[in-house]
Amino acid sequence: MEKCEILKKLDKLKEPKILIIGDFAIDEMVFGQTERISREAPVLILQHSETKIILGTASNAAHNISSINCGKAGAIGVLGDDYYGGVLIKALNDAKINTDFMIVDKNRKTTTKTRISGSCSQSITQQIVRIDRQTKMPLSPDIEAKVIENIKKAVPLYDGVILSDYHLGCLTQNVIKAAIDTANEYGKVIVADIQKDMERYKGVTAITPNQPDSEKFLGYFVNDEAALKKAGEDFYKKLGLKYTLITRGEKGMVLFENHSEASKCVMTKIPAFNKKEVFDVTGAGDTVVAAFTLALCAGMTAAEAMVVGNLAASIVIRQFGCHTTNLEELKSELNNIKEI
Repeated sequence: MEKCEILKKLDKLKEPKILIIGDFAIDEMVFGQTERISREAPVLILQHSETKIILGTASNAAHNISSINCGKAGAIGVLGDDYYGGVLIKALNDAKINTDFMIVDKNRKTTTKTRISGSCSQSITQQIVRIDRQTKMPLSPDIEAKVIENIKKAVPLYDGVILSDYHLGCLTQNVIKAAIDTANEYGKVIVADIQKDMERYKGVTAITPNQPDSEKFLGYFVNDEAALKKAGEDFYKKLGLKYTLITRGEKGMVLFENHSEASKCVMTKIPAFNKKEVFDVTGAGDTVVAAFTLALCAGMTAAEAMVVGNLAASIVIRQFGCHTTNLEELKSELNNIKEI
């Protein structure tokens, strides 16, 4: 792959419109200065300084899409009829993500992870406690039907679809089937970002698991060249995928492109583009699937799309928490890489 050829194609990432279906959530980051120990109980008292709302899980994938393609992202998911539901919708809208197809379920909580962190003059900011608000039960039949109805309405309006499964109940088997069937009916690229239960995603264009999750699914360690080749063939046999992109941390990424011959695939490996400035890998998988899907929908080859996904991840992991990147950062970072 020629770096200059990929650089020429990066501007095309602004063109595709991508629909994200899955488990949407927010991270509420509460910060304060330690003041004293309470007289009521042996706990710290924090003097509140600020609260930040960050888009996490499927929301982070959508945010990454919107940051790169200038707001051509849509969301289908479920939120609660509660305070944090309003916070989620506002955060998505502020990120220029279309929320017209989101569904309110009065019987569910809006998935929210509240992290309370404190600091003092002698220390850095440190997380003290995390509070999770979420409903993990599968969708009720009536809410599931509404989600499926919106999928059938929305998919034709977009160029590609991402299924972002954090196992919080939105992606039921019926929802997954509706998304895959509708995407295939209209000839759309559909990519699944999944951690387990991968067999539920037969029929998607591609999946983007990390190596540990891949090994759990396959039942063996992928620790040498022979095992890598076997992994690509086994993914094809089990799921019939066109592309399998496995992220391997500091070892980079490996892509398997499947051809018409049964159990045959072409393997392409690339190194990690950033090994020295890793601060936090939180949300990096969301960034990879976002950039990879955008690149596929923009007409790049799968190998080029893998490079774009690797590039985007190398940028966001230099900051703490879920972060996004944009087209200008991608161009700058690609220019700084000596070789691919």
